[in-house]
Amino acid sequence: MSVASPASPLHAGASRSAAPRRLLLLGNPNTGKTTLFNRLCGMRAKTANFPGTTTDLRVGSLQMPLTGGASETLEVVDLPGLYSLKLDLPESTVAANAVAGHEGARPAAAIVVADATNLSRHLMLVGELTREAVPFVVALNMIDLAHRRGLSFDLEKMSRAIGAPVVPIAARSGKGIDQLLAVLPEVCAAQGSAASTERRAPVSAVELELWAETVVAESVGGIGAVGSSSDTLLDRLDETFTHPIAGLVIFHLVMAALFWVIFAVASIPMDLIEAIFSNLGGFLEARMPAGAVRDLLVGGLIGGVSGTVVFLPQICLLFFLITILEDTGYLARAAFVMDRLLCRFGLPGYAFVPLLSSHACAIPGILATRLIPDRHDRFATILVAPFMSCSARLPVYVLLTNFLFADQPLFAGIAFAACYLLGAIAAMASAFLVRRTLLPGKSRPMVLELPTYKWPSLRVAFATAFEQGWSFLRTVGTVILAICFVMWWLSAYPKVEPPAAALALSAQAAALAPVSPEGAERLAAEAAGLTLSHQQEASFAGRLGRTVEPLFAPLGYDWRLTMGVLTAFAAREVFVSTLAVLVGAPDEGDAGILQRIHAAKRDDGSRLLTPATAVSLLVFFVLAMQCLATVVTVRRETKSWKWPLLQFCWMT
Repeated sequence: MSVASPASPLHAGASRSAAPRRLLLLGNPNTGKTTLFNRLCGMRAKTANFPGTTTDLRVGSLQMPLTGGASETLEVVDLPGLYSLKLDLPESTVAANAVAGHEGARPAAAIVVADATNLSRHLMLVGELTREAVPFVVALNMIDLAHRRGLSFDLEKMSRAIGAPVVPIAARSGKGIDQLLAVLPEVCAAQGSAASTERRAPVSAVELELWAETVVAESVGGIGAVGSSSDTLLDRLDETFTHPIAGLVIFHLVMAALFWVIFAVASIPMDLIEAIFSNLGGFLEARMPAGAVRDLLVGGLIGGVSGTVVFLPQICLLFFLITILEDTGYLARAAFVMDRLLCRFGLPGYAFVPLLSSHACAIPGILATRLIPDRHDRFATILVAPFMSCSARLPVYVLLTNFLFADQPLFAGIAFAACYLLGAIAAMASAFLVRRTLLPGKSRPMVLELPTYKWPSLRVAFATAFEQGWSFLRTVGTVILAICFVMWWLSAYPKVEPPAAALALSAQAAALAPVSPEGAERLAAEAAGLTLSHQQEASFAGRLGRTVEPLFAPLGYDWRLTMGVLTAFAAREVFVSTLAVLVGAPDEGDAGILQRIHAAKRDDGSRLLTPATAVSLLVFFVLAMQCLATVVTVRRETKSWKWPLLQFCWMT
């Protein structure tokens, strides 16, 4: 999530300590409400939790222009997508309480975002809001798509029928945002005054639907154009994408293509990042005097951090492509298909969004389960969410699949997708088991309105990729940096004398240097390798790794892989950084971090990584519960240590 910027000055005449007035954003799911929120607030957003609720909401700040060049700061709250304020669902309760002012001061105003291409359905929520004492404006979103479909709107007639201003916008492109901001001061000025009785919509749901259809019939033209041949084509696409068999096949093909693109395209910036860190390490090594400080910077910090930063392009590209798929409307179709599948394993259809969110990180995925109404459904989703392959696993997957299928991006992509599939299978099997034992009951089906197809917004996709990449870099700059320092110290101390074999090779290299410089260099590199191996074997890390090594020996792990696995319980992505520190200096100066790890040798001279070991590590990282922060989050959400301990033991 984005981090809130420092509070902006309040409008003229206001006390600097006064809290800003609140502006609510309401709308059905898939109306572009969050896109509008990003347009209004930019990066001035954060995640907040209303007192007395368990739902995290996005909160940002907006500078509302006033007359005379002044402005007022409004607190903008992006409420969950909902179909009605009256439903017995968590999102409806949160929104209704926010509208009524139960979560603090009564809001100054609200913006109701409605899809211009499906107005009848969305006006029902607008009708409910006409009976509340909150002034509002209707943002008629996706107006560009509606115009392309041949629809026309009489905004004055629609505004009179609703009793509130109606502003056409296209949130993705920014069209109409200025007009929306222009009417906000007038709307906010009406705070506290209720809508006139004659403009209020009916109370019952049936009468409300007759009212919404009447408003559309009187103020929207060209409705017949919606039934054009282009819509027939879109209907056929929907039938295919949501087919119980074809839909699943297409979903897996789309995911496989996505992973192939990640491997094929990201290799260029990855090579560039490796070269930058390699040159930086070589620059410092050549200009700094030998000693602990140089070893720490070159072998510990630069070597360790580069082992994680090198995967930044793939992480950014993954979220960029997922955002593109979501923006086109395809992921909603995938959710519809997966709903049928999830229910068969005892998970509710509502679990799709938390499970999809868990592919970024299990923690927000677990927090997203707060919108699942049933307790058993929610706990079952929490227990299986960590099986979804999160972004922290990506560096490990890339390292090992690249080793297994070097220079074969197609097969590497398939192996990469197989890791995600294995996690999903483990999650479904675990859910099937837990819903028939610890959490019995029938899962609740999901009500989902399919959004319209539209061209994706590259701006939104780039912003999402940047946000996720920056979040990843913040982890690199804190947790991973600290662990790299600790691992370097553990592997560098206590200092020991070089072995006799290394001393003999060094002497031979010195004698051979005048005759054969190349031969002398080869002997010197071999001596350095023996010295490093001897130092690591006698170090604190070597001793600790060998103590725990018998536990992981059946998996084919030596002490270095064992240390990598142990440190990964703090943060999974640290595994690669730990190996980068423990394998030490490369035999060849221009070797990248991946090549160094791939070519590393064990103490007996055998390869550190073999195909069998690589597959074993992949399976371990897919299935094991290696995230202490997730354990703490599960404890907080379930209010018991029983569930996280059960989850940790089962997954590990």
